[in-house]
Amino acid sequence: MEEKAMNRIQEIVAMEWDMFQLVQNQGGRASCQDDWATFEIMRSSQFRAWDDRTRESYWQDLRDAREAGRNLLMEKYARMMERTAPAQYARIEKSLPVLPQAQWDLIDEIVAIQVDWEKESARKYPRLILDGGRPVTKEEERPGETSAETYLRGELATYSAYTLSCYAQQLKDLMKAGKNICEMILENTVQRYGYESIAQYEALVGGR
Repeated sequence: MEEKAMNRIQEIVAMEWDMFQLVQNQGGRASCQDDWATFEIMRSSQFRAWDDRTRESYWQDLRDAREAGRNLLMEKYARMMERTAPAQYARIEKSLPVLPQAQWDLIDEIVAIQVDWEKESARKYPRLILDGGRPVTKEEERPGETSAETYLRGELATYSAYTLSCYAQQLKDLMKAGKNICEMILENTVQRYGYESIAQYEALVGGR
């Protein structure tokens, strides 16, 4: 990856981390808010899988939000509460930006594509995804565990309309190319942890 793209990823992750530090949890500060190393690996692995146009647009979203006094990480977790804590969500819903229906339609389209990819990846790599990660769908959620679907929907709701359109187009292009962005992100992640590939991780973990 080009140095310019890597620098942009570092800027994005740093802005997200600053926002993450200000997220207030019901039970007090969460341990993950003190775990920069894991946060950096997980978030940068995602942004490495994005194309330049989507990445640049989200970088601008973060800058715009910062200037407007918005915290996109707080909004992401607040959006997730519609599913995980509906009573609390009802009390804060009016504080969140109202999204037009066209934006929600695009979010639904992206979620449908990505959840299908996540299911496909889980069938291929169950130890990594099912044993080591989140439940895939909202129907599989258990107390205290937020699904990949709910997490994704919450995050997408913080993207601008333009970032959503860029990301949706990238996913459609990947579909045509026979690629799966969930596996691209996982590949980046396991490599950061010292494995050559997802397949190597799956084989080594399975042999324990």
